Amino acid sequence: MTTSETGTAVDINRYDPVHRQWLARAVAKVRADARRSSDTHLLRVPIPAVPGVDLYLKDESTHPTGSLKHRLARSLFLHALCSGWIRPDRPVIEASSGSTAVSEAYFARLIGVPFIAVMARGTSREKVRLIEFQGGRCHFVDNANEVYDVAARLARETGGHYMDQFTFAERATDWRGNNNIAESIFDQLAEEPHPEPAWVVATAGTGGTSATIARYIRYTGRATGLCVADPDNSAFFPGWRDDDPELTTEICSRIEGIGRQRVEPSFVSAAIDRMIHVPDAAAIAAVHVLEELIGRKAGASTGTGLWAAFHIMSEMALLGSTGSIVALLCDPGDRYIDKYYSGDWLAAQGLDVEPYRIRLRAFLETGRL
Repeated sequence: MTTSETGTAVDINRYDPVHRQWLARAVAKVRADARRSSDTHLLRVPIPAVPGVDLYLKDESTHPTGSLKHRLARSLFLHALCSGWIRPDRPVIEASSGSTAVSEAYFARLIGVPFIAVMARGTSREKVRLIEFQGGRCHFVDNANEVYDVAARLARETGGHYMDQFTFAERATDWRGNNNIAESIFDQLAEEPHPEPAWVVATAGTGGTSATIARYIRYTGRATGLCVADPDNSAFFPGWRDDDPELTTEICSRIEGIGRQRVEPSFVSAAIDRMIHVPDAAAIAAVHVLEELIGRKAGASTGTGLWAAFHIMSEMALLGSTGSIVALLCDPGDRYIDKYYSGDWLAAQGLDVEPYRIRLRAFLETGRL
């Protein structure tokens, strides 16, 4: 309540009981999804050549929308709903290279609002199909750096909400627990030989997942290190190395879902203990070899983290250390058959994965990468 210049009380009441009922139903639907799907599997990947170090993959591909981004999208929707930003019949709009858009399209349909994904024209055809399957619409741009401004413009023009995962990813997740990915990992490791891993290896697209894991590790008083693996053409690694949050790169990442041309606002660099730059060809070779180990294809973001995990395993073996390492299986490889599993695409990109395959097979035999 405020008082006017004449002393008369002015009461502006915007309470909307109909909207509040809609909001309660929407939040309940999103929370129910969390109960059904939050606790994904933790897979053990035996590497006999490194007997003292256990490798685990947190399999985020088993979420309803098939990727790690399902957690992020759920958190973003709860954050935006409870902030009053999402309204009935108005679109949610996101700048996304694919998997986040698939997951956000799912949640938009779940609560009954339209969804528009703004993405680079080169996004894999399978991801476009999945977004449309979930009821979303794709808006393409020629330059990946245009996605932010175009998404914001569409939100203004339609009266919708620009979700802006790159700003809100690290804010929307409760890093203290509440069945987030970090809490789930450590709970699932509780009865393993090395329940407190030496390292957790993540990758960064927004930086939200690495921030959640790093903060949870510190909050719970663990000694575990958080390593972020980063692909070619990404600003995260050089920005972290040089302590330069304004650093940018000229070319966008070829590894969908991770790597950005700018250091995103959700990338909490001070919480990261270690970063490893992984060449794209090495990341792709790693998922090819992973298929031989577990019989499943995965996306190259998984391969980026996996190469870094193998590097750390080799380092630990050389030092005679024992312990465990956790990396992330971010999404399934069937989304990238026309890219990371295509000889024609690899050749067009000038990527030769064979030298890295040879190194990986030697690692599996000797424990040295």
